[in-house]
Amino acid sequence: MTPTIRPVDTPYGEGRLHLRHARRPVATLLLSHGAGGGVEARDLLALAGDLPRQGISVLLLEQPWRVAGRRIATPPATLDAALRSAADMLRTRTPLVVGGRSAGARSAARCARSLGAVGCLALSFPLHPPGRPERSRAEELAGAGVPVLVVQGERDPMGRPEEFPTDVADLDVAVVPAADHGLKVPARGPVTQDEAMGIVVESTLEWLVREILGNR
Repeated sequence: MTPTIRPVDTPYGEGRLHLRHARRPVATLLLSHGAGGGVEARDLLALAGDLPRQGISVLLLEQPWRVAGRRIATPPATLDAALRSAADMLRTRTPLVVGGRSAGARSAARCARSLGAVGCLALSFPLHPPGRPERSRAEELAGAGVPVLVVQGERDPMGRPEEFPTDVADLDVAVVPAADHGLKVPARGPVTQDEAMGIVVESTLEWLVREILGNR
């Protein structure tokens, strides 16, 4: 499915929305990319390619810094502002779930409640800087105010699945075996790359049906 691309006016420049609409949508998923890449990330593309066939419209937000051709992400407050601008553009009557990968996941957790979202999808959530578990960002997940699904690589140096708090209400963690922060798996690992992306899609869809759509 070829996406429809729409510009997004933000306080920090023009962003882009890459839209893949479901024919009969039952939910809308707005996702932002990380600080080291764009909307072409393998997990974002897997979700955008598969979920519309299941009734979930997927909108990928390309941040203004990326549209402008910069290599380094702008500060967190600018990511939040762009996400708010994108959400304000939406004219959806379906439940809104916000999310993203890495820095985009942090932004979604910070903004979910204020955007009226009913859930937050955190792909490769950077729980702490590499090698610095004492600098936990778990409070961002705890403060989301909505059900959260974390999809985390088993070998993610920015937070292994077992490091995530177990006492946060409405927090689920799905594990991608042997995957790193980019959800890339080794060539001779327990799952292939295609199977790893299948886990991302299936765990997200199961969570959406159980936690979001099942409560409406």
